[in-house]
Amino acid sequence: MNTAKTIGLMVFMTLLLVFVGAAIGGQSGMIFAFGLAVIMNFGSYWFSDKIVLKMYRAQPVSEAEAPELHSMVRTLAQKAGMPMPKVYIIPEETPNAFATGRNPEHAVVAVTHGIMRILSREELTGVIAHELAHIRHRDMLTGTIVATIAGAISMLAQMAQWAMIFGGGRRDDDEGGSNPIAALVMMIVAPIAAMLVQMAISRTREYEADKGGASLAGNPHWLANALLKLEKGNQVVPMGDARPATAHMFIVNPLHGGGLMKLFSTHPPIAERVKRLEEMARGR
Repeated sequence: MNTAKTIGLMVFMTLLLVFVGAAIGGQSGMIFAFGLAVIMNFGSYWFSDKIVLKMYRAQPVSEAEAPELHSMVRTLAQKAGMPMPKVYIIPEETPNAFATGRNPEHAVVAVTHGIMRILSREELTGVIAHELAHIRHRDMLTGTIVATIAGAISMLAQMAQWAMIFGGGRRDDDEGGSNPIAALVMMIVAPIAAMLVQMAISRTREYEADKGGASLAGNPHWLANALLKLEKGNQVVPMGDARPATAHMFIVNPLHGGGLMKLFSTHPPIAERVKRLEEMARGR
């Protein structure tokens, strides 16, 4: 169901791009915005592991330096039929973890000092399995495709703003443009809609990684207990240098907010994730 929902949302976003392109920039404007977004996001996708690891001061650790962690990652990777990812530790007391890399052959699993300190071996196994599930599902690629479409929609909206400022909002029908009213509505509504869909896709991928990770670890309760501890740990010791652009990568959201902000959250509520894992443990 999570995979079907992801596909449905991506189709909706693609149709939204086509509709917005026709309403705001015509065919030529849509192609230009999409091409620029592809170039920008391809660079981000290709170099994302280096960028985010440097951003959070993550350091590679050898098997001699962290034998238990390496053994855990290797065992789970072998069980999943994946190459052994590189292992990094983040010098941060906030308990959290993330996976990055453009494909399973160039993957990285990074954990903080804090998560290794507060979780049991079984709970940490559940977390590592969750991150390996993200790698196996190629969620980094999915996120890049979605970001490309969302970026193209945002660029079209910005193009429309500049066109209105400089009097270029009105086009002849032969040029593929549309009326200014439709362009104005799309300029305001489309970027918000694209962001909401992008966040919804991110949440479905978290549910799918929870399911895949729990299955790989062998016990859904391990990950469920870890998530409860991580939620509390992030409240007690919040991450000071958390960035909105990278929040979706972590197993629990390092940013906090309630109300309408939940619509823009990259992660589902912990309570709902735990509930689904407990149902999985009961065989439902």
